[in-house]
Amino acid sequence: MQRKAYVPGVAALLAALLTGCTGGSGATGDATDSKPGDVGTSAVAARPGKYRTLPEPCRQLDKGTLDKMLPGIKQLPEGEQRDKAYEGAATVTYDTDRRVGCRWKDDGADATHRLLVDFERVVSYDNTVSDDTEAGQVFTSKRTDAHLPEPVPTDTTSPTASDSPSAGADKDAGDDSEKAGKKSGKTDDEASDEASGKTDDASSSPSDDSAPGADLQPRALEGLADEAFLDDQLTASASAGGHRTVTVVFRTSNVIVTVEYEQQPGPAAKVPDSKEMQDRAQELAQKLAGTLGG
Repeated sequence: MQRKAYVPGVAALLAALLTGCTGGSGATGDATDSKPGDVGTSAVAARPGKYRTLPEPCRQLDKGTLDKMLPGIKQLPEGEQRDKAYEGAATVTYDTDRRVGCRWKDDGADATHRLLVDFERVVSYDNTVSDDTEAGQVFTSKRTDAHLPEPVPTDTTSPTASDSPSAGADKDAGDDSEKAGKKSGKTDDEASDEASGKTDDASSSPSDDSAPGADLQPRALEGLADEAFLDDQLTASASAGGHRTVTVVFRTSNVIVTVEYEQQPGPAAKVPDSKEMQDRAQELAQKLAGTLGG
């Protein structure tokens, strides 16, 4: 009889335990569904940038490139002094994974040149913004700070001589110049120059080429990495020629590269040639973009 009383008690206890477990499972499911957001769906973070590290900037330029951009180095005596000039000097940085740079300088007989190469790796701290997007915003800020002039549209159409309202006046002026030349014994060109106010002194005076032409103005560059721009500034200095700085900035993925090329001519030197400096800076930028794989 004691055995019969014990078995039903054990069965009742097991049934109660099973009922409690089933009820607990239902409560847990309700609590999970009531949490904000869908637990089964996780937010997709924005893609990280292509580059996780930066190259060693002082090792990116070969001697041929440095000889072209800093001709004064070859004028140094061979040995430690010249080798040190080729090596360059690393810029001060607090995180070599985020920003690095290198500077070179020469002191030539006619001019002093300075060159800076700077690499900046941009990282977004917003999971919804990719590193590339953040780098694009940084690049846009740099371009805005450069105050590039608006591109001047090229008008390929020009009025013909017959359509020009001044065509008749120009013809009359030419006839008058020709008549004046015959009377004075001067050639047609000399008479025309005299009529227009030109003199031999004016025609032989040197032109002011300190400002770059329209095709050399600060501008956005095509075909260099993801996006790029060039700035060209000539500032007054103690020397007669002025101090020119050409800067090329380009972005490839989440890395922004800056090439800054300066020339300070001596007192007797001419104004630094804008085209020559721009060509050298762009050539170097193309090489660096190729090295990064941009």
